[in-house]
Amino acid sequence: MRDLVDGVWADCTTEVGITLEDPATGLEKGPALGSSPERVEAALAAADELGSWDVPADTRADILDTIAAAVGAAAAEIVALEAKATGVPIRQTTPLGMILAGAFALAAGQLRSGLLTSTTTREDGREVLVERLPWGPVACLVPWNAPAPMAAHKVANALAAGCPTILKPSEYAPFGTERLALAIDEALKAAGAPAALFQLLHGGAAVGAPIVADPRIRAVSFTGGLGGGRAVAAACAYDIKPVQLELGGNNALIVMPDADEDVAARAAADLLTTLNGQWCRALGRLIVPAGREEAIAEKVLARVGTLKTGDPSDEATDYGPLIHSGHRATVVKAREDLGGTIHEAAITGPGNTLAPSLVTGADPAKTTDEIFGPVAAVHGYHDLDEAITLANGTRYGLEGYVIGTDETAAFETARRVRAGEVKVNGSSIMSLHLFTPRPAWGISGYSEEGTAETLLFFTNPRVVGVEGGFALHSRHE
Repeated sequence: MRDLVDGVWADCTTEVGITLEDPATGLEKGPALGSSPERVEAALAAADELGSWDVPADTRADILDTIAAAVGAAAAEIVALEAKATGVPIRQTTPLGMILAGAFALAAGQLRSGLLTSTTTREDGREVLVERLPWGPVACLVPWNAPAPMAAHKVANALAAGCPTILKPSEYAPFGTERLALAIDEALKAAGAPAALFQLLHGGAAVGAPIVADPRIRAVSFTGGLGGGRAVAAACAYDIKPVQLELGGNNALIVMPDADEDVAARAAADLLTTLNGQWCRALGRLIVPAGREEAIAEKVLARVGTLKTGDPSDEATDYGPLIHSGHRATVVKAREDLGGTIHEAAITGPGNTLAPSLVTGADPAKTTDEIFGPVAAVHGYHDLDEAITLANGTRYGLEGYVIGTDETAAFETARRVRAGEVKVNGSSIMSLHLFTPRPAWGISGYSEEGTAETLLFFTNPRVVGVEGGFALHSRHE
């Protein structure tokens, strides 16, 4: 592994404290490595000295388009590295790879649309200028389940805002993000951008914590677990710096009384197995009409049982292994802690593969936390009010799903779910619309993401105008 500091790549030599594994075999690959304290300090100092990327928005847009082309050329290599490191099948990492170049192209388009500059007219006819300006140096921290696409989204918008950017991927899956960083760096150097504009650091909390807490970092965008998010928020609070948090969810799928059980089973199976169940918008609770719990669970697991397991690098693999044996053990324990009866899909696979499962008969009070694996609880309801109570019975509020034949009724039910996004009759990993926000409620996060929203997060407005008037209480001419 190599980091990038002030334009210079160097090998990482500091051990992070975990041993990486090949998810497909479960075999150890060696220690995870991170950036040294000296490299971390050098990166912070370089970003602080640069301050901001002071070039016109159109120039930034042109360079972002150049980055998009470079990243697009490297996409096949990046998604292959992601599959190998995370266990997510390449047939899933490949479509997610569209985000890699797309994030930079979208950010360029937002700049050209004039998103960061506007004017309004006062009653006296004078214009007031509103400019959204970069905060200064920022930090972007991404998790291990789909690191490179999330890194691309954050970095593209930070650079579009004009912020010197320090990127840190998870120590569990740094390789695809490092390849992404190489493509970004090469494009920026070719464009003559400042060396400190984009930097890459590796490591765990020992690297992430001092970056986030350093007063030279003016804003932080973090995607990860609740514990890490709380630590980031606490560190940012001291310097009153803006923070963007996406911290996962325990997402409900409500099956309406009129729903086709086969359609419901398809949606639930998708949500249970996408990214091997290791994603923030995965299925957490399957809420079905009372008396149909066992029947619907059986159909879900039967559909899961048709998926092909195997090496995530194989194009034929539908469902792959979990990233690490340690995480697999955590998921298994969390599943057992739910109580109730565990129903496993009839599939096996190599390495760290864990058969997806549904748990019936568990106390709803014990199914409120995110498991971040291919496990969901099944709860029965007697009327839609009870279904909504079950769906909203968690402090998380990221995603929700409703399946029903009567789409109008399903839509009205979806409007009662307390979550940032609620999909009716769908289970895609993509958002409902490219230009709608990706918000979160409760402990799922803070400060919405989105095509425009993330770019705006990295900026702060300055309002300038000629007032032409003075305080009435003045006694002096």
